[in-house]
Amino acid sequence: MRVNTPPNRRRAAEAGFSLIEVMVTLVVLMLACGVTIRGVLDLARVSDVVTNRTDMHNGVRNATQLLTQEVGQAGRIALPADVFTTATAAVGDTTFAVTSTAGMFVGELLALDTGAKQETVTVAAINGGTITTADPLSKDHNTANVPVTAPGGFSAGIVPANMANGSTGTLMKIFGDINGDRQMVYIEYRCDLNTGRLYRNSMAFTANVKPAPTVEQILIDNLVANPDGTQCFTYQTLTVTGITFVMDVAITLTVRTQTLDPITRQFQTETKALLNVSPRNVFNTWQHAGLGLTNRIQPVPLSVQNLLP
Repeated sequence: MRVNTPPNRRRAAEAGFSLIEVMVTLVVLMLACGVTIRGVLDLARVSDVVTNRTDMHNGVRNATQLLTQEVGQAGRIALPADVFTTATAAVGDTTFAVTSTAGMFVGELLALDTGAKQETVTVAAINGGTITTADPLSKDHNTANVPVTAPGGFSAGIVPANMANGSTGTLMKIFGDINGDRQMVYIEYRCDLNTGRLYRNSMAFTANVKPAPTVEQILIDNLVANPDGTQCFTYQTLTVTGITFVMDVAITLTVRTQTLDPITRQFQTETKALLNVSPRNVFNTWQHAGLGLTNRIQPVPLSVQNLLP
């Protein structure tokens, strides 16, 4: 049996949405899409802010960690390898032969032998594997293969400001076995506010020339002046028997973000201050000086003096 649908009801079923319904639906969809897009853009902006500030923080943190480690090691003296005598030496001799003179320098203090036979000598000349001493030996060393070591440390491991061409508020000069690998080096840290960069220039302590600053030497490239005008490096010194020791270094660095903050449209800045970084090897040498143990205070090598200017 066929049922006939009334014409009016059939037309109503096929009519669809009205224009007003379509417009309302489009407005609702546009609002929903707008809110979603705005939320996505806000999240991207927040992510940019966090990344910008994180990069700034990581850069200054890594630089200050390296500074802390190297300042702490400044003033340490070392020979590249264990050294022993190759022949006997007697009282009154002014020379003795050793297995290696690598890393030694004129004026260096060396401890010869051990125990009751140990004595400290000053290197007057080095010729191949033979060391000439400034004064005659005072003890017999009647067996070969006795150890030769470099005792004490450098009083000027942090080169004091009162030394010719010494450290300044924007240029810190240090030397010694900085990396703990028995290789002595000379290092300069330079705060260049004109270029906004912190440079680290490292070289062997026997280098003939000082390498020019390169991109590889840049630790920070967004450095700015400290807010209160404080210098990058400030030194606390003590003087014993006319010798100046840098006992503490205060390091203050201010950096800014690489790009503008997308929210505030301003550069964000951060100041990192390390107020008491102590060069422990210089401190130990200062203690020796206070006890009158001048044979443990190593002089500044001539090669380092030539690198200071």
